[in-house]
Amino acid sequence: MSVAFVPVWRQVTPALAQELAAFWREHKAIGNLAEAELRAQQAVCVARDENGALCGVGTAVVKVLPRLRQPTYYYRQFFARSLRGRQQELAFFQRCKQLLQAYNRELPRRESLGILLEIENAKIAAAYRRAVEPGFDAVFIGYSPKGLPLRVSYFDDARLLTPAPIQIRQAGRAVTVSS
Repeated sequence: MSVAFVPVWRQVTPALAQELAAFWREHKAIGNLAEAELRAQQAVCVARDENGALCGVGTAVVKVLPRLRQPTYYYRQFFARSLRGRQQELAFFQRCKQLLQAYNRELPRRESLGILLEIENAKIAAAYRRAVEPGFDAVFIGYSPKGLPLRVSYFDDARLLTPAPIQIRQAGRAVTVSS
């Protein structure tokens, strides 16, 4: 199977948004139409087979983990069954990272240090057991509230930004903590 990776970051057309929503619904990845429409606007890159059919997508949105207090692109990747197991996962992720890094570099004020990954796939989690995975270029940073491994793949020349304020609970009320 020949696969093309097509950049779409910040260029999602209404037609592509509809195609993505149908793709997720067909593969039982996202059933809620409103959620699918929102996620479609976060598309970084899509994968298309030799017939032009959509077979994969990577999405990203800026997120700040309370413990990290630095913005990262929370990244999700979904492949149709026809693309799974064809050793395209890493190459697709790397292409998405290149696109996000180039976009971020051109901003007047960078909005992200890199890509945050919450590894939901048990096979992938089992394959990447090192704290720093050289070929994957992702550093283990802990576990999510769902108990899933968290990794960050930092952009080249990533520099820490001013720590984002966080809210903590003290005696039943929320308190905002800044640096």
